[in-house]
Amino acid sequence: LQLLVALRERGLRVLEAALPSELFDALATLRADWPSLADDLELGWLSPCPELPVDAQHRLQALLAPDAARAAELRAECTRGFEGIARRLWPQLQVVVVGTAHGGEQLYCEALQQGDCKGLPIYCPFYQVNGALLGMNLWPEEPSPRFLLCPDWAFCEFLPCAATEPPPAATVLLGELWEGRDYELVLTAQPGHCRRRAGEVLRVSGFHGQCPVVQPVRREAQTLSVRGERVPEERFVRSLRRAVAMWPGARLVDYVCAESALLGASSGAGAPHYQVFVELQGLRDLSEEQRSKLDRCLQEDFPTYKSFRFKGSIGTLRLHLVAPGAFAQLREVTGHPQPMPRLLRDRRLLSAIQSSVIS
Repeated sequence: LQLLVALRERGLRVLEAALPSELFDALATLRADWPSLADDLELGWLSPCPELPVDAQHRLQALLAPDAARAAELRAECTRGFEGIARRLWPQLQVVVVGTAHGGEQLYCEALQQGDCKGLPIYCPFYQVNGALLGMNLWPEEPSPRFLLCPDWAFCEFLPCAATEPPPAATVLLGELWEGRDYELVLTAQPGHCRRRAGEVLRVSGFHGQCPVVQPVRREAQTLSVRGERVPEERFVRSLRRAVAMWPGARLVDYVCAESALLGASSGAGAPHYQVFVELQGLRDLSEEQRSKLDRCLQEDFPTYKSFRFKGSIGTLRLHLVAPGAFAQLREVTGHPQPMPRLLRDRRLLSAIQSSVIS
């Protein structure tokens, strides 16, 4: 329905979504259903939608009118392929705006920029944590979002991230931050709200006037640990990207990880290990040699993991390919607009992704 309304407006200037994955899913629907969308445009007709109340469907139907020229344009552009399709369908598009463009969602930003939204900048205007608005991005032309912290939007404190555990107990305030250092966010969102560790780690990338500018680095809860090794999400995905680069023709769409103990007997025998589920484009199967690349990359990038692997305390990582569109279905289970966790601890979600494994 949203696609049909958007396609009627050739002069559209902005595509906006709460998450990059939402826009990716919408454009995947366009790739799959463009013939029926073109028919609806040509006839000025709204296809039956069981989820939509009948009176709402009638009101929307009254707003539609036949547009054979726009339908012909849609058919012509989709027949040519889908690289850069957004700008071809909406020639006046200037920007893609998303509510989150860091963490695992960055994969979808890259997929959009390499495919459907090629040639368009992706702008993440605000930084929000636990529903609190903390900062804004004043540099829309930069590919990696960074945010100016706004002092009066919430009360923020910061725990310096020490090189060794445990971290210092005392928090520091905005005026005490150092450029280039990482801090864990302690947040009091509004007067009367509980003061709590938000689980977000930020890096101070500089200052704008006297206010710090930060980049989200990781979520503390998103770490893999079967023997206390604590591999952070951003370190893991760095190794995963390196492994994917060694698989000719493959592009990473999305991934999730799980600790083997959560899968019970289905994880197989042997020492505790990581179970990794990936969706790829351009590749439908992997040899055992290719699968082993990820475990090797992780050992090279994370010495603690290598040590446990050498001693046999952690078993060989097991990699599974899932069917195309599996993560779109998983997002329907988790619900929007919150980003989907890449480290799964929910057995229901694990069962859902296991059912999509193809090899």
